[in-house]
Amino acid sequence: MPSAIYPDLEHKRVVITGGGSGIGAGLVEAFAEQGAEVHYLDILEPVERRSDAGRGSVHFHACDLTDAKALAGTLSEIGDIDVLINNAANDDRHRLEDITPEYWDERMAVNLRHLVLAAREVAPAMRRRGSGAIINLGSISWHLGQPDLLLYETAKAGIEGLTRALASDLGGDGIRVNCVIPGNVKTPRQSRWYGPEDEAQIVTEQKLKIRIHPHHVAAMVLFLASDAAAACTAHNYWVDAGWL
Repeated sequence: MPSAIYPDLEHKRVVITGGGSGIGAGLVEAFAEQGAEVHYLDILEPVERRSDAGRGSVHFHACDLTDAKALAGTLSEIGDIDVLINNAANDDRHRLEDITPEYWDERMAVNLRHLVLAAREVAPAMRRRGSGAIINLGSISWHLGQPDLLLYETAKAGIEGLTRALASDLGGDGIRVNCVIPGNVKTPRQSRWYGPEDEAQIVTEQKLKIRIHPHHVAAMVLFLASDAAAACTAHNYWVDAGWL
């Protein structure tokens, strides 16, 4: 889908975690079309990759984000980063009685800890330049209190607190930190959980009677990464078609 062009994003070095599929793949495509130098991290390289990177360039890095040393090494290899998009997450369903201490640690590592570690790695270079943008992906799920997502929703609620705290700690150095909260986005993974009747119910409950797709989320992320959002930090930006 066509989107606004932000000239200042051209040649910016952008890192996107979980960029191999779903919302992340949409973000990779959107930033490449802006002419950015896009680096995306994922466990496995997608089977199908775009041969056309738009006006920019796209670089894949195999990285297990739960491995702190691997994450630090990958980000160091990429070099100074202008925009960090903490997108990667996993919303596997689970029940309270099935949660063990080990499962807690694994879910927090997958859905929350790597955001902090990635921000820690990119912040020094952003501080030296006196500018930078960190954008965290939250979730509408915990605001709705959806079932069977206890640990996922706990992590996503923590991301909103993390965003506020990072914005406070880094704002004096010119680094902006924001959170984008998508509604129910139509991706192949989400299609595992929602059938046609479920999707129709979601649209009924939204103020706008549309299905949200990755490009809708990408439009907000592009804005927040650009100089057009120079005075925006520490807040949540919803892309939910008015569901909540």
